[in-house]
Amino acid sequence: MPWRHRARLALAHPATLLGLILIAVFGYLIVAPVISMLLGAIQVGFGDDVRTGSPAGSFTSYYLERVFASPVADIIFYEPLRNTLLLALGAIVTALAIGVPVAWLLARTDLPARRWFSTALIVPYMLPAWTFALAWTTIFKNRRIGGAPGWFEAAGLTPPDWLAYGPVPILIIFTMHFVPFVILLTTNAIKNVPDDLSEAAQVLGASSALRTRKIILPLLTPAVLSAATLIFAKALGEFGVAYVLGTPAGFSVLSTTLYQAIGTQQPGVAAVVAAVMVVLGAASVYVDVRFLKEMKRFATVSGRGMRGVPQRLGWRRIPALAAVSALFTASVLVPLGVLALSTVMRVPGRFEWSNVTLDYWIGHDLPTVGFADGILVNPKTWESAWNTIWMVGIAAIAAGVLGMLVGYVVSRAPARWLGTTLRAVTFMPYLVPGIAFAVAILSLFAVQRGPIPALYGTSLLLIIVMIADEMPFASRAGSSAMMQLGREPEEAAQTLGAGWLTRMRRIVLPIQRNALASAILLPFVSGVQGLSLVIILATPGTQLLTTLSMNLVDNGYTHAANGVVIIICAVALAGTWAAKKLFRADLSSGLGS
Repeated sequence: MPWRHRARLALAHPATLLGLILIAVFGYLIVAPVISMLLGAIQVGFGDDVRTGSPAGSFTSYYLERVFASPVADIIFYEPLRNTLLLALGAIVTALAIGVPVAWLLARTDLPARRWFSTALIVPYMLPAWTFALAWTTIFKNRRIGGAPGWFEAAGLTPPDWLAYGPVPILIIFTMHFVPFVILLTTNAIKNVPDDLSEAAQVLGASSALRTRKIILPLLTPAVLSAATLIFAKALGEFGVAYVLGTPAGFSVLSTTLYQAIGTQQPGVAAVVAAVMVVLGAASVYVDVRFLKEMKRFATVSGRGMRGVPQRLGWRRIPALAAVSALFTASVLVPLGVLALSTVMRVPGRFEWSNVTLDYWIGHDLPTVGFADGILVNPKTWESAWNTIWMVGIAAIAAGVLGMLVGYVVSRAPARWLGTTLRAVTFMPYLVPGIAFAVAILSLFAVQRGPIPALYGTSLLLIIVMIADEMPFASRAGSSAMMQLGREPEEAAQTLGAGWLTRMRRIVLPIQRNALASAILLPFVSGVQGLSLVIILATPGTQLLTTLSMNLVDNGYTHAANGVVIIICAVALAGTWAAKKLFRADLSSGLGS
């Protein structure tokens, strides 16, 4: 029968077997942890049998009732949920309000130095979000909440509590971090807005404001909605900013509540909260995909009406340049400058030469218990740096190679369902906020299951979770690269008797070496600065630079924490620069919509 013949041909193709193996691997590394986490919300955990009145492993509604209907439900869930949603929505509004006009200035006007600003203004997106939180506390914290004076208080000006900690500074920092994301997502859409539509409206007497409201903004709807939904998903799982600026003031969001539930040995409660975060994240991506299907209604690239002449700003050039320069100063120069200065001051906020010291970098026997040597001469720094480099490096290489293999299956497998299934499975970590995905991984690998031992506290677990978390990017990069590679080179080698491994090693991967290198390097940059994903899984023996910095924050060693963050920023920026120079992976050209 024809279907039997097609089945035999499909099974004979190496992409079929490879696809089945990858589905099994990613099913266990990605799907199984999420399912295990969801089951943890309705099954009695070990040690909770007395509390729930049921044996471990049995089904229970205890955790659901505690999170949704107990006397403490408002504290552990509803209040953090409200805070999370309000911050996310506020960040969407403010980031779009700033990012879209700036993207227009960069893409369609004669703004001075706009090419330079196109790269400079996306630097905050390359840095950890909590970089800005640490800089904020260095300037604005007060003794009343922070326990130590910031620069303003040292100068005799005590900032109010609402400015030092809580939702206001968190929202400001979210905005600074997400404005570059809006610029990246809307730049190409703005470039594709045809001039003839606006010119026709202008001939008919429409004012500039009316043309913007009736023509330009509607054409940007897909890009704006995509940016809004993805900002929501990112804000949902952001941990570091809310932890640094919210926890001292008792302001909690879902990510910090989840972290506290794990820290207080409440895995069932953590599973319920994580499940809610997964649902919210999946809903935001669904909205994004749903609107992307409608993008044809907004098509503007038709071969007519496009023009490369920038719009002249006239007398507005100077104000526009001043505004863009102020944005760069506030989002890049000030945060990094504050962090750097804080590491060379004996007394915070005293700007005198006599107060300058390098002890925090190269000194010994400092009055900081547990971190008594300077950052550059402290073995904990180098141990964490080495752990970061080799763990993230292995994870990035593995993710890049696996992403290319996924792309091979998507483009070559005779059975379409293999590629479709792989794309869906490898995209799943994007639906799950980082800290929730860490809880999912922990729920599966915390105990021995069959032949697979318990991995908590091992470097292997961190590598596994970083590989899985980078697969949405790596698989998309691999699919795009492999789709552009014709079958002819591989078929010619097959005709000459080359086996599949030989073809991959001698032909496919060498041709795709730039795509592979980019798919390795960019996940490396992302992994170096990642915190939400590893904060729960790292232990003293598997400390990374990000978790070391958070531990220093917990101990009140702000100068040391800031110094470690500077190192992280340097590695992230160097990696991004290398990606641009070596593999032409230039973010400043825009991610499209």
